[in-house]
Amino acid sequence: MLLEIKENSASVLREKAAKIKDPLAPEIQELILNMTETMRKAQGLGLAANQVGVSVRLCLIEIEEKLYVLLNPKITAKSRKKFLSEEGCLSFPGIFLSISRAQEVQVRYLDQTGKPKKIKANGLFARALQHELDHLDGVLFIDRIKKAKLKN
Repeated sequence: MLLEIKENSASVLREKAAKIKDPLAPEIQELILNMTETMRKAQGLGLAANQVGVSVRLCLIEIEEKLYVLLNPKITAKSRKKFLSEEGCLSFPGIFLSISRAQEVQVRYLDQTGKPKKIKANGLFARALQHELDHLDGVLFIDRIKKAKLKN
């Protein structure tokens, strides 16, 4: 089922999302399926649960034809090296901004079966992870623009 993607002024986008207690709960599993369909239909690279109005720590990223489902994700390490690149957001249609992000990140999370996982990512994947995890903390990419402008 397609879900409505909340746009920039929706208050849910500013909320710090709640930790998921039961990854296998039917409502979480259904949310994963619906978010996947919604993200693909919108041609997005990633989608956080609060972008569809559900304030839980869940996000999806699909990169190089692989879908990552991240429950309760947490960045455990970031490289000092940063890179500036253009980012867009499904909650801000048509807006693209140059944002500075860490080149590499390491993230711990649970997959859709509740199994603990760890990934190390760089480049676009690292950028997508940082963007989606920001969403789960109520931080929007427009909040990062001031920092990016200061570095130019």
